Amino acid sequence: MSEPGGLRRGISLRSATALVVANVIGAGIFTTTGFQASALGDPAGIFALWVVGGLLAWCGALCYGELGAAMPEAGAEYVYLRETYGRAFGFTSAFVSFVAGFPAPIAAALKGLVAYLGAFVPAFEANPAVLGAVTLNDLVAVGLVWLLTWIHLRGVEGGIRFNDAVTLLKIAGIAAIIVGAFAVGNGELAHFSQQSAARPEGTALLGAYATSLIFVMFCYSGWNAAAYVAGEIDAPQRNLPRALLIGTGIVLLLYLGLNAVYFYGASVDELAGKADVGLVAARNLFGSVGVGLVVCVLSVSLLASASAMTIAGPRVTFAMAGDVPLFGRLGRADPKTGAPRLALLVQGVVTSVLVLSGRIDQIQQYAGFTLALFSSLAVSCVLVLRWRRPDLPRPFRTFGYPITPLFYLAVTVWTMFWAFTGRPVESSLALVTVAAGGAIFAVVSRMGGRAAG
Repeated sequence: MSEPGGLRRGISLRSATALVVANVIGAGIFTTTGFQASALGDPAGIFALWVVGGLLAWCGALCYGELGAAMPEAGAEYVYLRETYGRAFGFTSAFVSFVAGFPAPIAAALKGLVAYLGAFVPAFEANPAVLGAVTLNDLVAVGLVWLLTWIHLRGVEGGIRFNDAVTLLKIAGIAAIIVGAFAVGNGELAHFSQQSAARPEGTALLGAYATSLIFVMFCYSGWNAAAYVAGEIDAPQRNLPRALLIGTGIVLLLYLGLNAVYFYGASVDELAGKADVGLVAARNLFGSVGVGLVVCVLSVSLLASASAMTIAGPRVTFAMAGDVPLFGRLGRADPKTGAPRLALLVQGVVTSVLVLSGRIDQIQQYAGFTLALFSSLAVSCVLVLRWRRPDLPRPFRTFGYPITPLFYLAVTVWTMFWAFTGRPVESSLALVTVAAGGAIFAVVSRMGGRAAG
C-alpha cells in the first residue's frame, strides 16, 4: 500500500535486520583493535570496551524503537526532531544527512574496499594518479558508487534482495573466520591474559579508554539503519524495534567473536598499532590462505555496508522534501520501482564528490561527528516527548527509561568532546555543515516554503 509518488511497504523483519547488520559492520572492526592494543595494552580492557560500545548501541536502538514505532515514517532523525523540536531542527538534520551522514560513510567504505582489493589487484595497491590528483582507486570507487546506485534504482524489491544476499555472505564469512580460528587455527589461549609492558596507568589510562571508545562507537554506528526505512517496513510498530535490537545484538556477538580471533592469533604486543589486525591474526592462524579469506570477507563487508547506506540515505531526503515544496521533486518515488529515484541520483553525485575530496580517515571523522550529534539529539526526543506528549501512542517503550537515554546521551557527549579535541579540523567542518543547514532553512523559510514554523 502507498500513496501516489510515495514509498511502498514490503520490507520484512529479516530484511530490516539485515539492513542494520550490513550498515554497521564495515572496515572498522578489522582495524580498530590494533589502535586499542597500542593505547590500552590489555585484552580484557579491550573486550570490555566492545561490550560497552554494544550496550550503548543497544540503548540507542531501544530509544529509536520507541520513536520509530510511534512515528513509523521514512526519515528517522528528521521525523523525530521535526516533531519534537520543530522543522528547523528536522531540516538541518536532513541537510547534514544529505551532504555528510550517508555520502561520507559510503565514500569511506568504497575507498577502503578498493584499497583492500590491492591484495589481489596490483594496480590498486600501486594506486597511480590518472587525472591530476585523482587516482585509479578513486575512479574505481566512484564506479562502485554508481553501480550500487544503479542496483537500487532498479527497484526496492531487487535492491533489498541484493542487500540481503551480501549481508548473508558477510555474516557467513565472519562466522567461518571465527569457527575456523578455534577449530583449526594455530593460536594460543595464553594471549588473552597477556598484558603489554607499556600499558598506561592512572590518568593516562582513563584518557586511553576515552580515545579508544570513540573508535569503538564509530564501529557501531549504523545500528539505527532500519529506522530510516520505517515507512517501508511491514508492521513497523512491531518489526522496527525488533530489527534494531536483533541486528545490534548480532553485531555485538560478531564483534566479540572477531576480537577473540585476533587475540587467539596474536599477542597484544603483536597487534599494537597495526591497522590490519585481521590480516595479522589470520596470517598467524591460517597462513597466506587466511589472509585471502579475511580480505574477501572484509571486501564483502564494505560492499554490504555501502549498499545499506545507499538504501537508507535517500529516505531522509525523501521525507524532508515532502515537507519543503522547494525540494518537492526529491520527495517522489518512481511509480514502477518504488525507489526515490532523484534522491538516489543526487546522493550518488554527492558521494562521488566526497570520494575525490579526501582521505578515508578524514571522511570518517567528518561523518562520525555529525552522526553522533544527531543521534544524540534524536535520543533526547524520547525524554522530551515523554514529558511533552505523554498521550502519544507508544506501541514500544524504551526498557530502563529514563536511565537508557540518559546513559546514551552522557557517553555520546563525552566521546564527542574527545573527538573534537583530537580532530578539531574535521569536527569543526562538521559543525560548519550543521550551521549551513540552519542557514539554508532560514532562506527557505523566507521564500515562503512550508519549512517555516
